[in-house]
Amino acid sequence: MGDDSEWMKLPIDQKCEHKVWKARLNGYEEALKLFQKIEDEKSPEWGKYLGLIKKFVTDSNAVAQLKGLEAALAFIENAHVAGKTTGEVVSGVVTKVFNQPKARAKELGMDICLMYIEIEKNEVVQDELLKGLDNKNPKIVVACIETLRKALSEFGSKIVTLKPVVKVLPKQFESREKAVRDESKLLAVEIYKWIRDALRPPLQNINSVQLKELEEEWVKLPPSPPKQTRFLRSQQDLKAKFEQQQAQGGEQSDGDEEEETAAAVDPYDLLEPVEILSKMPKDFYEKIEAKKWQERKEALEAVEALTKNPKLENGDYGDLVRALKKVVGKDANVMLVSMAAKCLAGLASGLRKKFGTYAGQVVPTILEKFKEKKLQVVQSLQEAIDAIFLTTTLQNLSEDILGVMDNKNPSIKQQASLFLARSFRHCTQATLPKSVLKPFCAALIKQVNDSAPEVRDAAFEALGTAMKVVGEKAVNPFLADLDKLKLDKIKECADKVELPGGKKGAAGGGSASGDKKPAAKAPPAAEAPPKSSAPPKKSQTASANKPSAGPAKKGKPASAAGGKAKKTSDSKETTEAEISPEACEELAAAVLPATCLQQLDSGNWKERLASMEEFQRAVETMDKAAMPCQALVRMLAKKPGWKETNFQVMQMKLHIVALVAQRGQFSKTSASVVLDGLVDKIGDVKCGGNAKSALTAIGETCSLPWTAEQVVSLAFAQKNPKNQAETLNWLANAMKEFGFAGIKVKGFINNVKTALGATNPAVRTAAIALLGVMYLYMGQPLRMFFEDEKPALLAQIDAEFEKMQGQSPPAPIRSTKKTAEEEGDEGGEQDEDGGAGQDIMDLLPRTDISDKITSDLVSKIGDKNWKIRKEGLDEAAAVISEAKFITPNIGELPLALKGRLSDSNKILVQQTLSILQQLATAMGPGLKQHVKALGFPVITVLGDSKVNLRTAAMATLQAWVEQTGMKDWLEGEDLSEELKRENPFLRQEVLGWLAEKLPTLRSVPADLMVCVPQLFTCLEDRNADVRKKAQDALPTFMMHLGYDKMNKATGKLKPASKDQVVAMLEKARAVMPAKPAAPAKTGGKGSAEQSRAPSASRTSEDFTDKPEAKKVRGGGGAAKKGPAGKKPATKGQKDDEDKSGPIFILVPNAKEQRIKEEKQLKILKWNFITPRDEYVEQLKTQMAACFAKWLLDEMFHFDFQRQVKAIGVMIERLNSESEATVSCLDLILKWITLRFFETNTTILMKVLEYLKLLFMMLNRENYHLTEYEANSFVPYLILKVGESKDVVRKDVRVILGMLCKVYPASKLFPFLMEGTKSKNSKQRAECLEELGCLIEGYGMNVCQPTAAKSLKEIAVHIGDRDTSVRNAALNTVVAVYNVCGDQVYKLIGNLSEKDMSMLEERIKRSAKKTPAAPAKQSAAEKTQREQPTNPNATFLRKPAQEDPGKLKIMYRTYRIQSRQNAHSDHPSIPKEFQLDLDMIEQDQRSVCELPDLVQHQLDELLEPVMIPEPKIRSISPHFDDLHSSTASTINFVISQVASGDIGTSIQALAQIDEVLRQEDKADVMSGHIDQLLIATIMQLRLINSTHLADDRVDKKDLIKLYSCIMGNMMSLFSMETLAREASIGVLKDLMHSLITLMLDSRVEDVEDGTQVIRSVNLLVIRVLEHSDQTNVFSALLVLLQDTLVSNAGSLKVSELVMKCLWRMIRLLPENINSLNLDRILLDVHNFMKVFPKEKLKQLKTDVPHRTLKTLCHTLCRLTGVKILDHLSMIENRNESELEAYLRRVVKHSGNLSGTKSDRGNEKSAHGTDDRMSKAKVSDILSEIFKKIGSKENTKEGLTELYEYKQKYSDADLEPFLRNTSQFFQSYVERGLRVIESEREGKPRIQSSTVIPQHNVESSLSSSNEELKPAVYYERLKILRQRQGLENTTRALSSEDEPPQRPAISSLLSSKPSVASSTDMLHSKLSQLKESRELYQQEHNARSGSPTRARAASPATANLDDLKKRLERIKSKRQ
Repeated sequence: MGDDSEWMKLPIDQKCEHKVWKARLNGYEEALKLFQKIEDEKSPEWGKYLGLIKKFVTDSNAVAQLKGLEAALAFIENAHVAGKTTGEVVSGVVTKVFNQPKARAKELGMDICLMYIEIEKNEVVQDELLKGLDNKNPKIVVACIETLRKALSEFGSKIVTLKPVVKVLPKQFESREKAVRDESKLLAVEIYKWIRDALRPPLQNINSVQLKELEEEWVKLPPSPPKQTRFLRSQQDLKAKFEQQQAQGGEQSDGDEEEETAAAVDPYDLLEPVEILSKMPKDFYEKIEAKKWQERKEALEAVEALTKNPKLENGDYGDLVRALKKVVGKDANVMLVSMAAKCLAGLASGLRKKFGTYAGQVVPTILEKFKEKKLQVVQSLQEAIDAIFLTTTLQNLSEDILGVMDNKNPSIKQQASLFLARSFRHCTQATLPKSVLKPFCAALIKQVNDSAPEVRDAAFEALGTAMKVVGEKAVNPFLADLDKLKLDKIKECADKVELPGGKKGAAGGGSASGDKKPAAKAPPAAEAPPKSSAPPKKSQTASANKPSAGPAKKGKPASAAGGKAKKTSDSKETTEAEISPEACEELAAAVLPATCLQQLDSGNWKERLASMEEFQRAVETMDKAAMPCQALVRMLAKKPGWKETNFQVMQMKLHIVALVAQRGQFSKTSASVVLDGLVDKIGDVKCGGNAKSALTAIGETCSLPWTAEQVVSLAFAQKNPKNQAETLNWLANAMKEFGFAGIKVKGFINNVKTALGATNPAVRTAAIALLGVMYLYMGQPLRMFFEDEKPALLAQIDAEFEKMQGQSPPAPIRSTKKTAEEEGDEGGEQDEDGGAGQDIMDLLPRTDISDKITSDLVSKIGDKNWKIRKEGLDEAAAVISEAKFITPNIGELPLALKGRLSDSNKILVQQTLSILQQLATAMGPGLKQHVKALGFPVITVLGDSKVNLRTAAMATLQAWVEQTGMKDWLEGEDLSEELKRENPFLRQEVLGWLAEKLPTLRSVPADLMVCVPQLFTCLEDRNADVRKKAQDALPTFMMHLGYDKMNKATGKLKPASKDQVVAMLEKARAVMPAKPAAPAKTGGKGSAEQSRAPSASRTSEDFTDKPEAKKVRGGGGAAKKGPAGKKPATKGQKDDEDKSGPIFILVPNAKEQRIKEEKQLKILKWNFITPRDEYVEQLKTQMAACFAKWLLDEMFHFDFQRQVKAIGVMIERLNSESEATVSCLDLILKWITLRFFETNTTILMKVLEYLKLLFMMLNRENYHLTEYEANSFVPYLILKVGESKDVVRKDVRVILGMLCKVYPASKLFPFLMEGTKSKNSKQRAECLEELGCLIEGYGMNVCQPTAAKSLKEIAVHIGDRDTSVRNAALNTVVAVYNVCGDQVYKLIGNLSEKDMSMLEERIKRSAKKTPAAPAKQSAAEKTQREQPTNPNATFLRKPAQEDPGKLKIMYRTYRIQSRQNAHSDHPSIPKEFQLDLDMIEQDQRSVCELPDLVQHQLDELLEPVMIPEPKIRSISPHFDDLHSSTASTINFVISQVASGDIGTSIQALAQIDEVLRQEDKADVMSGHIDQLLIATIMQLRLINSTHLADDRVDKKDLIKLYSCIMGNMMSLFSMETLAREASIGVLKDLMHSLITLMLDSRVEDVEDGTQVIRSVNLLVIRVLEHSDQTNVFSALLVLLQDTLVSNAGSLKVSELVMKCLWRMIRLLPENINSLNLDRILLDVHNFMKVFPKEKLKQLKTDVPHRTLKTLCHTLCRLTGVKILDHLSMIENRNESELEAYLRRVVKHSGNLSGTKSDRGNEKSAHGTDDRMSKAKVSDILSEIFKKIGSKENTKEGLTELYEYKQKYSDADLEPFLRNTSQFFQSYVERGLRVIESEREGKPRIQSSTVIPQHNVESSLSSSNEELKPAVYYERLKILRQRQGLENTTRALSSEDEPPQRPAISSLLSSKPSVASSTDMLHSKLSQLKESRELYQQEHNARSGSPTRARAASPATANLDDLKKRLERIKSKRQ
């Protein structure tokens, strides 16, 4: 027991490994319980047992093993990590469990295997079980077979791969153990259930008794296929479906599922390939050439026996195929021909796709041999050609088939048609596109009219089959010329056709559909009778390899063609039978007036003209369906017809032809009637234009190609050169209008050549012009037609081509009713590999050079002597060169050239490659059939060690792919075979090529999957380049094959490799490119270059049905064309609406919604180190709603060039879609952050270029980044500032500089601080540099959260290891020192001695001399941070010393920056807004130093006459030339306004005021108003929070600063155009700041503070009156809401806000039309939401409630019921209290609408009953104001006025105050405030806060002349101060100054000519004390006198006064 107690204490996992079996048993039991308890499949507990599970199942003790197996099963079922143990555990089960005698152990072992399959490890389990079949112990073999059978039974043939099982099955039937044989039999029966007859061929060679037993068992099986009953973990949806079906108790199997199951396994795949080439008789090639037919027969019999093998090993069958082809083509013995054909059929069936290489060589021979009459031979040839068809595509064989369709021998035509019929059965809509079908239909239509009935029947059958496959609608356009009888016959044939995917497959059993090709090969004799009796049905037996293709065919035609093809009736009517003259007259008489017909042939031209007019009117009103077109045009052709002599009648006639063509169903028959006459008149001076219009109209109806062909042939049949020239001119223009689709070049070439040789120069010129247009579409190939022309003519042609070089073909604006659909369909269904360019190549006349490829030439190329080989190659090149364009038939040349690609002489290899390139150009699309024979050997050359050879091979490959497309290269296993070669060069070249090509394809052959194992191998290749290329190719493979397929393919890799590859697959999944959309390029027979025409340039006039297929612009085309034109519109809109429509979609409130979702954590916050898949997907989803689909696809495209293209489009549309760009800004910035994580410099630079332009636009739009946008973008931008490439860093610095214009610098600061913590030293250094720039530019206020904290963090970097970081940190601290002086040492905290010494040294060297007075530096600093484009930003911040030349140096630096800006990519500032730096530099007087007054003499100032106006210009080049300044300069100056340094701020304000004072230059401030106001508000807040409380600050400086601010604002708000630019948010903050200032008692306490308050009062009025009225209303409503919500604010603030609102309400009648009432009502609604009626009434005062009611009542009064139409911006109007209220008011005030007085209205709104008449009110107020005006009764009057206002709060005092002075108004208002304070018991008088109800401007003189002297002297004075001739800082409060100076109100006038500068304002404000007597006089005089006094006062300030004042100032200072 002691032992027991020892192990009992051990943990479970240790018990399981214990040497005592009881301990292990106990451990297994406890482990089993534990495994059943653990709920989390990913629990770490599972990991402890990973290494033990194998021991569980292989335990040596049988009892313990049983328990171990149970525990292992529980582990596998529940643990997420169980899959890792599969190999070792199943191997253990096979070797240690299946041999156990206990049935329970074996049962558990099987369960474990099946559980592993369930957890997706089926392949590993199957491999281990198959290995077990080789075990010597029969028990194990039996158990393995049984397990496989059970797995197949439960999981089905899709999970259990049958091929390896079937492969080993015959061996098990040979076992000596009966148990093994019996179990094998059961397994064979189970397999048969799943794959039916596909199992027969592999088991043909087993014992006949066993086979018979199996047959008996197979017959007993039910016909219905079995179903999967157990499912993988990934198939839970199928499991649920299965359980549901079981619950319903029905075996709901349907036919489709049955077919799918049957098709799941192809018997061919289960077969082992047989190698036959080595088994062929050695003397075969000699015997096959023997003269005796018996010897030839022996040779063929030997080969026939070998080719009966159902699956053949791949190899070089070229020689054998050529030998057999020779027999078929030339042997006279028909029996041998039949045998050779059977051999070819066997080869094709056994090799399948691998035979495709030889198909092109054999098919022409077989087709020619169909002339043979003997049925046996014909039957063999049919078998052969049918088998060959399945190895290639119809497209590849089309040229050969079409070549024999015109053969004279009817048998050949018949058999070719029958072959087509059989081939069509195997096609689908996808594999039989219209581009392929069209030429076949054309050829078959000819055969339908053939004299031989068998040919006609075969053609009917072929057409019927085509109709069945692709649908009636798709075929009908090609059958337009057939009569109804023939169409019915075709339809009848179509109904008889049964496609191989139909239900016949199930009914026919094994022999009909299941045998497929093996059946055709194994017992050919049995198949012969049905074939001979009904040859056409052969295809049903040979075709079952695509059984599932059938059902889809019936459903698709309508959808595929429905949107594109026009009505069949239109198609059928394009040609019609000729109508007799009598019938024509009858038809015409039915639709035309009788007089019209009578006068048609009148001898009087006027009557004929009248007849034509009636004719035209009739045609214009006629219905399309009722219009007898042919009859009408025949009437027009009636005598005199086209010989009409009167030009007016003729013009009308031609116009009517055009009308009939446009409006009716105009056929080619009708066209034929008029074309001759039209061509005859085309050269007529007067009628030519109308003739051309008619021809164009006919072109639109009957197709341009047909019309052009007819017209040109008619023109050149004449001898009139004028007609010929004009015909060619018309054709050139028509090609541009219609596009090049369908034009038959061959037809024109001869006529053009005739024209080029014409004697008339006009004809030659027209011909050359036509060639120029054709060159646009065809390119260089066109020239080849004319190389034989005379050199002089060729030079002219070349000159014309040169003109067209680089031009894109214009977008077609016309189209043919018919061809628009036909060609459109072709374009839509054309394989993307094809490309429209190939169609142009098809037009070229080609030469057959096969007769020139002689056997001598071929033998030369294969000679042993390299010189002879070279000679042969030269000859071949010459043959191709001479022929120019050749047919695909080039005889034995491919084989000969293939040999040379592996030549030991590399020069010959290179020459061969150049010949192959030449061949590609010459052969064009026909090259496809040589891809297998010649293309893949080119790929082999890519493995050559020489770079030049590889380059040449890649060039050849690209040239071939251009012609053939990619499809043929990806089909079959050839590409996979090439990748198997372990050649690193070949692999990297091929993978690179695939990575480039695959993303451009919409679909690829399934064979691409064959390359995946090789791709995985390359991912682990020893060569790094191969690995890199494989990784690049991985996502492109995945886009076509899908992640799941590729992931499944990793199952065959070794575990270590698998983990690596799966990780790479996951990575590739994230960057997998989207498949390209259906091509929006040219369709059908358009040109390759046509797609280059920029879609953006296509306007709505680009008619919808243009030849390039489905490109739809506007409704223009549809309207013009009628119903037929509308169809393509719906289809094509999808493809191409994109590029002309907006790229961004403006979704209201979308951005706000995104912000809200991110805040609520509904979506991921944009915060990551590297972007994960989920972020990319989330962004893509968000962008889908706001971005055009095509743009989104481009932006997320795998190919970076497509992304660059997308950015290019965004740049183009930036200004035109600025509003939408702003609405999507957050998404754009997020997408850009993803691009920052890419390594591609091209896209990075493009992104940065876009950002620069974007921020410029945002700055222009006065947009400010939100926190949400900044947080998503700025951190990632800062990452790029550390980029290794200097060019990137430079751009990022520029962007950071621009960022400060749309995002506060103080908020940018923390982001940069975060950037300094980076591990990247470059990033740290750059961030520190930027911090220094911010501090220099914006002062210490930018340091967030506090200056001390920030500086400590910056100072840490002084000790950095990296020199650049140290320097940057030192420079930044020096910048701080320059701003705040020695205080910097306190801020940076403790530094090490070494760091401190470095800092001190740097400060000593670099710091400015006078850090304490930075105001003097500001002018120079202004230049330092415009846009930091100069990478050496450090040096810009280190001026050497403060000397007079410092400004000059800085200007020079700035000029360098300007040059750099001028050369940068983004648009530079226009020249008229740039500083003339050369002039400033040369002007020695431009010194910004401001020395002390005592150092200068002021005497010269007393001679004002000597200072003319030009002096002003030269002294202040800065600002008088400000129109030359850059926007960045303005931005910088504005930024200085918010500076913490008072002097800096004053100087900046003065500079801005200088600009605002000059009306002609003030416009440069446009676009910067919000920026200026924000800076001003910041400064006001800074004064309020810091300066006022700081005793160290001189209060006089503060007053001066206030004065500057007020003056600046007054100037600004005097200019309505600028004032209106202020936005709502900024106005709200400004009003709040101004009101807070008015209420600030500290300001009043300061000397001259009351004057500041008064100025504020005036300013508030200016703001209210001149700003955008909607914005002011909104700002005030939001401000009122905020002040009422905030308890912190005094009630006084909200009271003043309401007074502002009352003033605005009074102005409403004047402004109502300019208001955005929707916006105002939205703000009122929001106010009422925050303050419902009940809440408003709970406030201490009812004034807010009354204010709101007054506003609503006034709006209702002014707009009436219409006010209810302005609630559109309120989201849920039903819940809005406002709407209900407005409805009540509108209803109530219906009777009061006539009231005009504002006051009366307000009273009615308040419901005041005691209404007073106007007269009474006027009398009362007049008495009150009289009292106020008299000295004795002033107080009494003020008291009465106060009480009156209390009683009638909204009384209008405006009329009584309008004509009084400002000071009288202020006096009245102050008096009222005093009374209010006394009554409320307040201890002190508040400042004058009542806003005067008075318009300042009304009291000012409008005469500029009167004020001019004073104004200019004041300006002169300021300019002298600037130049150091007068001190700016002294106090100007001398008491003995004369009182005659202008009043403050005059200085603050809104007239530009008297707008004062800040200095002038300061001096006047500070002198107001001395002017009190003047003001007192004025207010005593009352009424009109003050105006006169003030108007005259500036004029009295004459020169004497100025002299006296200046003398006094001078004496005082001395």
